[in-house]
Amino acid sequence: MPKIKTHKGTAKRIKLTSTGKLIRRRAFGNHMLSKKSKSRKRNIKTTAIVKGGMAKNVKRALGV
Repeated sequence: MPKIKTHKGTAKRIKLTSTGKLIRRRAFGNHMLSKKSKSRKRNIKTTAIVKGGMAKNVKRALGV
């Protein structure tokens, strides 16, 4: 069996923590920010954890 290649697009967007969790950025934080509330923009700035079946697919893409 050949080695599984890392999906570089995924690797640039998602980081693996030391405990094995997957950290990603949230969407909708680049433009048209004037119409978004302060609390919404503050929530967009925080990182999110990839969970469930999506996490399984991402780990496979990262070769973990």
